[in-house]
Amino acid sequence: MNDTPEHDQETELDADIGETEGFETEGDDLGPIDALIAERDQWKDRALRAVAEAENTKRRAETQNNDARAYAIQKFARDLLGVADNLERALQAAPKDADAGEAGLVTGLELTQKSLLQAFETNNLKRVAPEPGEAFDPNLHQAMMEQPSETVQGGQVIQTLQAGYALFGRVVRPAMVVVAARGSGAAAGNAAYAAPAQAGGNFDGKA
Repeated sequence: MNDTPEHDQETELDADIGETEGFETEGDDLGPIDALIAERDQWKDRALRAVAEAENTKRRAETQNNDARAYAIQKFARDLLGVADNLERALQAAPKDADAGEAGLVTGLELTQKSLLQAFETNNLKRVAPEPGEAFDPNLHQAMMEQPSETVQGGQVIQTLQAGYALFGRVVRPAMVVVAARGSGAAAGNAAYAAPAQAGGNFDGKA
């Protein structure tokens, strides 16, 4: 008879422990939620990386296509530059006070030159002819000579002797220019511009 109350107390104690353990188990449900949030963030990061990689791939493909196209037409473009040069020389030599017949010829030359330059632009062959006062750019210009100038500052272009051309941003032929002297004299200027000019392949070493 004395064992029954003790047994009942042990049963109630076990029930209390079971309820306590059940409460802790429900609290542990936050663990899977955190895991889901982490997994969501991981997939979001992967998606962003995939989008960035796709954009990079697209840009690389565009660059490769432009390079391939430029390489394919570079020789043809270079051959056409002689035609453009001859047209420009013809226009420069045309008489300013031409009669009606000569004026018609000059107009025809001007229209032909305009059409040719438009065709160049359409195919990304851009004319490089710096105006007086523009800064000398060794990536686009070739210094053929250097001389003192009272109109432009040292290191700037005085005159363009021959226009250059760039195809898809790559120089097919640098613009041949006269550069204003800077430093103590022409000798200093020739030393400063000799290296970029020689890189163009047409520098004759004469001031």
